[in-house]
Amino acid sequence: MLKKIVFAILTTLITPIFIYAQTAAKIAPKREFRGVWVATVTNIDWPSRPGLSVDEQKQELIALLDQHKRNGMNAIMLQVRPAADAFYRKSREPWSQWLMGKQGIAPSPGYDPLEFAIAEAHSRGMELHAWFNPYRASMSANTVFSEDHMTKKRPDMFFTYGGKKQFDPGLPEVREYIVQVILDVVKGYDVDGIHFDDYFYPYPIAGQRINDGATFSKYSNGFTNLNDWRRNNVDLLIKQLDDSIHHYKKYVKFGISPFGIWKNRKEDPEGSETHGLSNFTELYADSRKWIKEGWVDYINPQVYFSFTRKAAPFDTLVDWWSNNTYGRHLYIGQAAYLMNQRMEAAWRDPSQIPDQIRYMRANNRVQGSVFFSSKSFSTVARATADSLRNDLYKYPALPPQMPWLDEIVPNIPQGLTAEAVGVGVQLKWSAPLKAEDGETASGYVIYRFDEGEKISVVNPKNIVKISFNDTPSFLDTNTIKGRRYTYLVTALDRLKNESDASGPVGVETK
Repeated sequence: MLKKIVFAILTTLITPIFIYAQTAAKIAPKREFRGVWVATVTNIDWPSRPGLSVDEQKQELIALLDQHKRNGMNAIMLQVRPAADAFYRKSREPWSQWLMGKQGIAPSPGYDPLEFAIAEAHSRGMELHAWFNPYRASMSANTVFSEDHMTKKRPDMFFTYGGKKQFDPGLPEVREYIVQVILDVVKGYDVDGIHFDDYFYPYPIAGQRINDGATFSKYSNGFTNLNDWRRNNVDLLIKQLDDSIHHYKKYVKFGISPFGIWKNRKEDPEGSETHGLSNFTELYADSRKWIKEGWVDYINPQVYFSFTRKAAPFDTLVDWWSNNTYGRHLYIGQAAYLMNQRMEAAWRDPSQIPDQIRYMRANNRVQGSVFFSSKSFSTVARATADSLRNDLYKYPALPPQMPWLDEIVPNIPQGLTAEAVGVGVQLKWSAPLKAEDGETASGYVIYRFDEGEKISVVNPKNIVKISFNDTPSFLDTNTIKGRRYTYLVTALDRLKNESDASGPVGVETK
């Protein structure tokens, strides 16, 4: 994740922004994407260090998921391929060095970190998006590669920039290889999404030159301008991935988290009123084109700026992106890691991120956000976590629907029963009949209402459990003896379309 922007200039905050933010929607939406990046590269978030035992890795991940569940999150962006290596068993690439300390060393027979993470996330009503870095092959010039690493097997597929090995995006066989790597996960794992961050062509370094002239000469594809050719190379990969992912599993979402600025207005009248590094010019990534062409299901720009950042104000970029989504979802990348940093006064204000969320909620073309990164909520952003847990994300939310992928709702769960038992209320039901698209249920939502309370599934405060697995039962232990409750259950399909409710069924606790 990029943590800098050129031309960093501070300015005085315009008061109406905060007034507007504070008066924005008070009721949390029932559908909102609430994601968090869990970075594995250099052990940023998980595991805490290389060489942990399987049990230690599992316990750390469970604690991490429980923390984010308490904070109201419903999606985990887990980095599974940080540098042409793997955090999953069914891979053509070697195990990551950040698991056991040496690239190619398996953590333990029978243990698959990605498989474990998916099961644990789904049981908590959280999506798992597998986060890939498509081109990066090393983090430093000192990387010790496994003999099975692609830099060893096919050194001709890489160039070196800033001391780091990177796949050459201009080579057709590179694109084909990356697609197959990602399809290994699409076909082999029950992931909800495939996710890229902002690293395509490398961020510019003074005095460095990308050594891809020979590739340009051989595979120019009719382009005479080197920069346009580079952008097209990235476009070709994105388009091929969109086609391939949805060919095998239509319900797997594909999203990208580019740097926050597509183009500045000084570069293009259609760009944002900002003054910083841009995806299009410096990174050869035409991020707006990917949404415009419908090649991604969501765009997740990293708007790691405060309201006061004169070069690139938060609200300016949110407004710009919301006017350029072309019917796809927009999730804003938020900088939890910047809270309490000294360089800018705005980040020492605990209301900065809460006000950003309120600002986004006032715009119906923004469907949620993703925070960088996981460990920030245990360190610099603990106050932000409190605000999410006790206020903004107090009630659970379902991810937003994607009708262009699937708009057929499941049928109603059948035969709901509720029985008072010693520790609470035991609910049981049967899976719904198959819907028109052949789906039954991939998850359920359980609603509970106090006696006399209006029965409605609109308000998320009545949700007591969201599960993204097909277990047709739930034990509600958060009840009060002698009180009467009414329960409803709805079914969810893989894209979180929700059925009508079963029931209602009433019960008095013992």
